[in-house]
Amino acid sequence: MKLQLSVPHQLRIKAMTQPWELQVTGPDQLKLVKFAEKLGFEMVSVPEHQVMPKEHLELSGPFQMNAAVGMAAYAGATETMRVNSCIAILPLQHPITTAKQLATMDWLSGGRVTVTWAVGWAPGEFELMGVDFRKRGEIAEEYTRAIIELWTSPDPQFEGKYVSFKDLLFEPRCVQKPHIPIWFGGDADAVLKRVARYASGWWPMLTPPETLPDKIDFIKSQPDYNGKLEDVCIGLGLRVGDHHVPIDDPAGRPGQSSQEIVDRLGWLERQGVTWSGIPIPEVRGLEEYYDYIQWIAEEIMPAVR
Repeated sequence: MKLQLSVPHQLRIKAMTQPWELQVTGPDQLKLVKFAEKLGFEMVSVPEHQVMPKEHLELSGPFQMNAAVGMAAYAGATETMRVNSCIAILPLQHPITTAKQLATMDWLSGGRVTVTWAVGWAPGEFELMGVDFRKRGEIAEEYTRAIIELWTSPDPQFEGKYVSFKDLLFEPRCVQKPHIPIWFGGDADAVLKRVARYASGWWPMLTPPETLPDKIDFIKSQPDYNGKLEDVCIGLGLRVGDHHVPIDDPAGRPGQSSQEIVDRLGWLERQGVTWSGIPIPEVRGLEEYYDYIQWIAEEIMPAVR
């Protein structure tokens, strides 16, 4: 089991954010990921919304990052840690721009980028960005194929409903071959089928962990399964549901004992999980959180690797 770092103040979701996190700045985060890298944390991820309609203020808060910018900053602050998105909303940005951002980041970081895409859940966000929410699945499907074409073809050409291109030059190329690892986030059958076709990883969002083996079997049973599913990433428990509504899941309770965490991670591994994160506990500030992640490195990592 590999562990990713939980970074404070990436969001201001009512179900998760503690008051002290609001004092954590961007430079504070960069110092934290440097420290976590030395401790042995292997990945850090960045959530994303481009814009949040005011109707979601109470549960979602006003603070939302851009995944690519955050990933690039974290990659620049580290030397070995992988950077990922959790998630980046694929239909809301032109695929050539997305492909260029990620390939550039992979080149600059020496091949440490993974991307997790999803189709989004807030109709108002799509309306504000001028994208048809009802067509987000088919847009994501087409954009995925277009991006892979840009990353892998010596002469990229693509003809689609939402994007077309030819006669272009596209570099830098991804350092990782055949391209940056693609994961998808979500739980719908359409998402699982997209994982089967294109991805090497899956990030379940609301899936009860006990159902993961059946979901993984479903992915691998698809007639167009690419045979590449290697990674499944999920937290210790569910704390946030649809539209950021809080979920009271004892397994996701922060501040558990080392044995509770080790046992839970072991159980998740038996369900097929390869990556997990530890919830931010109820501490009084960033300095106490430094102590906590050092405790994870000393007490949890040796037991789960």
